[in-house]
Amino acid sequence: MSIRITRSLAVAATCAAIAACSKGENKVDSAAVADSIAKATAAAPPAAPAPAPLTDANIVAILDGANATDSSAGKVATEKGTSAAVKDFGKMMMHDHHALRKAGQDLATKLKVTPQAPAGDNSQATAQAWHDSLTAMAKGAAWDKAYIDHEVAYHQAVLSTAQTALGAAQDSSLKALITKAAPNIQAHLTKAQDLQTKLGAAKP
Repeated sequence: MSIRITRSLAVAATCAAIAACSKGENKVDSAAVADSIAKATAAAPPAAPAPAPLTDANIVAILDGANATDSSAGKVATEKGTSAAVKDFGKMMMHDHHALRKAGQDLATKLKVTPQAPAGDNSQATAQAWHDSLTAMAKGAAWDKAYIDHEVAYHQAVLSTAQTALGAAQDSSLKALITKAAPNIQAHLTKAQDLQTKLGAAKP
């Protein structure tokens, strides 16, 4: 709630009290009025500050983490996938995201940019938890579906992040890298969605 809104609430509370007095409807306790104004003014905490804009160092770190995560998950899919199509998808994730990661690392070296995760970022902990879950889950059709469902959601999130990063990137080479990678990520998403449909249709 903005300061303007909370001030308006306080003014409204004051006006209501004055109106009640003038009409003689009730005797108004001044202490109660003061209390209602205080409550109206403090009705909501101040709005949280907007997150700091992404820096190139943040973007490099985010992209590197995303590529490492999907490459690692792809490796697990080649080992635990039951469907041949899921295994092949995992191989593609390993290959493509390894290449994308290397391109990002090479560019960071060229630009002399040290990757730095944004403040409060917990993506690596989330990625590790997902990897642990994939590893612990038993092989079978349920594993294949869980992996592909996650890949659909993950690539949707990566595409959204790439759009945000493209708008925030300062270096033109970094912008070009993101632009070049986007169609690849979209192709992964399309393939994952196709597999998701087929796995769903295969359910008894």
